[in-house]
Amino acid sequence: MDSNNTFNELLEQEEKLFTVPRRGNIVKGKVVQVQSDGVVVNIGYKSDGIIPLNEFSNNSDINPKDMVKEGDEIEVYVLKSDDGEGNVVLSKKRVDAIKDWDVIAKIAKEGSTVTVRTGEAVKGGIIAYFNEIRGFIPASQISNQYVENIDEYSGKELEVKIVEVNKEKNKAIFSHRKILAERAEEMKNKLWEKIEKDMVMKGEVKRLADFGAFVDLGGVDGLIHISEMSWGRIKHPSEVVKVGDIVEVYIKDLDKEKNKISLSLKQAMENPWEKVTEKYVVEDIVEGKVVKLAGFGAFVELEPGVEGLVHISQIADKRIATPGEVLEVGQEVSVKILDVKKEEKRISLSIKEAQETEDAEEFVYENEEEEKSTIGDVLKSKE
Repeated sequence: MDSNNTFNELLEQEEKLFTVPRRGNIVKGKVVQVQSDGVVVNIGYKSDGIIPLNEFSNNSDINPKDMVKEGDEIEVYVLKSDDGEGNVVLSKKRVDAIKDWDVIAKIAKEGSTVTVRTGEAVKGGIIAYFNEIRGFIPASQISNQYVENIDEYSGKELEVKIVEVNKEKNKAIFSHRKILAERAEEMKNKLWEKIEKDMVMKGEVKRLADFGAFVDLGGVDGLIHISEMSWGRIKHPSEVVKVGDIVEVYIKDLDKEKNKISLSLKQAMENPWEKVTEKYVVEDIVEGKVVKLAGFGAFVELEPGVEGLVHISQIADKRIATPGEVLEVGQEVSVKILDVKKEEKRISLSIKEAQETEDAEEFVYENEEEEKSTIGDVLKSKE
C-alpha cells in the first residue's frame, strides 16, 4: 500500500474524530448497542452518539430491539453535539420523517389513501401519525356523524385522505370523514341497484321520532311511519323498537331521485286477521283491553291488531248513557264473541253476556258444591 495514501487516510480519520457534529447534520453510523433507554451509535466521532427512546420513533409501541441490531448501519440526525457528558444526541425518527414527507406528498398528489395511528385528543381534533410524520385530524373530519367524545378515537388505526401537506411548515392534515363518505356513497349505490318495491329485508334502527322510526338498510335510511309499526295501536315508536334493533321490514314504496324509502314493519309480519276465525269462535269468552271509548260503544283489543266492538247496549245489564260510565281506557274485561266477519275485519262483542255466562257458571258450580255437601251430611248422619 502506498505510504502517502495510508498517511492521508489517517489524517482524514483523525480530522473526522475531532470534527464536531453540528445540529441538523445527517450522518451515517453503525449501531453499537441497543439499550433499554436508547440506542448507541458510532458515527466516527471521538465519542459515540445516543438515540433516546423518544427520538427513535413516534410510535411508542415500537421496541428498538425489534427494529435494529448491533452492526446495522443507519442514518441519524444530529440534535446536540454534547449532552453534557460528552455524548452526541441523535435522532432516527427525524431522518425517517424527512423521507416520509416525500412519500406522503406523492400519495397526496395521487389522491390515494393512507393509514395513520391516532394519538392524543387535543383542542379541535386529534393527533395522527403517518410513520414518523406528526399530523392532525380536525374534529370535523373524524367522522361523518357528530362525535361527542373525541377521546374514543385515540389509539386507533384509521384510513384517511390527505387534505393538506406542507413540508416547510411541517404540516399534515388528514380526513377520515372523506373515507366514510365515499364508502357510504358506494353502499348507497349498491343498495339502489338491488332494492325493489315489495321486498322484505333487514335493517338497523338508527333514530326514533314521534312520527316513526328511521332504519338503515345498508347505505340508505328508510322511514317506518308510526301507522306501519304495529298491527295494534301504539302512541310512540319506542313501544315497538329501540335504537340499535335489527328489524325485518317490508318495502312499501321508494323514490331513488328523492332518496326516499317508505317501510312497513307490520307488513313484514303475519296479519293477525288471517287467523282470526280460528282463534275467535262465536260464543267463546275471551279477555281483552278497552282501547277506545265512543258514544256508541267501546273498542276492545283482543290482541295487537285485532279489535272488536262492544255496542253500548252490550256493555252492562242496565241502561247507560255513555260507555264511560262503567268503562275506562286500559281496563281489562271479559267479552263474549257474538259475531266474526273476517273480510270486513269486524268482531262484535258483549261484556254483558260474558258476565251473565260467568255468573251462570258460578251459580252451577255453587249448587254442585252444595249438593255434594248435602249428600255428605246425609251419609255422616247415618253413621
